[in-house]
Parts: sequence; C-alpha cells; structure tokens
Amino acid sequence: MAPNLSLFSVNAILILSTDDRSRILTKYYNAPHSLPSNTSQNPGANPYPTVKEQKAFEKGLLEKTNKQSSDIILYDGRIVVFKMEGDVMIYVVGGAEENEILLFGVVLALRDSLSILLKNSTDKRTLIENYDLVSLAIDEIVDDGIILEVDPVVVASRVSRPPAQDVTNIKGVDFSEQGVMNLLEFGKNKLAERMRQM
Repeated sequence: MAPNLSLFSVNAILILSTDDRSRILTKYYNAPHSLPSNTSQNPGANPYPTVKEQKAFEKGLLEKTNKQSSDIILYDGRIVVFKMEGDVMIYVVGGAEENEILLFGVVLALRDSLSILLKNSTDKRTLIENYDLVSLAIDEIVDDGIILEVDPVVVASRVSRPPAQDVTNIKGVDFSEQGVMNLLEFGKNKLAERMRQM
C-alpha cells in the first residue's frame, strides 16, 4: 500500500467551553481529494458528518479530557491534542497516522495567536465577542485541513484590525462639496506657487 502523500492533516479544530460544555467554535474538515464512501481506510474523510454525531464526539471528548494532565490522547481512533485556556479547551484532531508534534504546533499557534489578538484574555466571553478574529485566526492557520502557518505573530498580524489612531485621523477631513472645492483651490494655489519658483 502506498504511503499517504497528502498535505491534509487536520480533521477538526474545536473550541469548547468547560463550564457549560457548549460549542464556541468548531470546524470539521474533509480532504478535497478523499473518497467519501469508505471512512475507515480514508483518513481524510470526516467521520462525523452530522451535527448530532459531532456533538456526541465533542461531549465524549470533553468528558475524557476534563481531568487529563497530558496534552495528547488517542480518542475514537483519532489523535487529539489540546490545551486549556481559562474556561475553554482548544482541540486539534488529526488522523491516527498523523504526526503529533505537527498537530501540537497547530494548537500552540492557535493559543498564542489568540493570546496576542485578545491581549491575554482568552476566555469564553472574550472569544464570543471577538468571534470574527477567532475564526480568521483559525482560517490563517488551517485551510481545508492543510496547515498553512504556525507562527502566532504572523497569524496575529494578518488577522488584527487596523490601528484605531488611523481611523480617527479621517474624522477631520471635510468631504462635503465645499470641502472638495477648498481642496481644489488649495491645489491650484500650490501649483501656481511652484510655477512661479521655476
């Protein structure tokens, strides 16, 4: 049998609340080149196609990892690496044949980039309030199960909002008709002044 030469390595990224065992953000991936018929021989196929199956998997995963001291387990035939941050658990799920160190790099990149983006306040409330940043950070790290970037500083710089001081500078500009006329007159005067200097 030929070795798996695919870039696809992440089956799911889950962010779950440990308080009320609710989903904050979950993304399940299917390999773009996988055969949908046989999931046992196809590590790229999503074994949890329905929401009901996904929630059952997540519930069992939370119960299994709630009191764990390690950061990696084998659960339901999948390698799961995880980190706890405040009142949330961040999981990265890969196939049983996947490299654990690679998956652990993804979970660390996600944790550290969220810490940078959310200013060390990675809890359920902050994640929900900044859902757009969290989703964009995950998309910058993993795209369709393929790991793109694991440097948290690069991820945070691609995801972060523009600085607020740049937005406030625009408030002083007059975009009314009179303001445009004043700008045009100012330009004419500067051009005439330059022409006289030559």
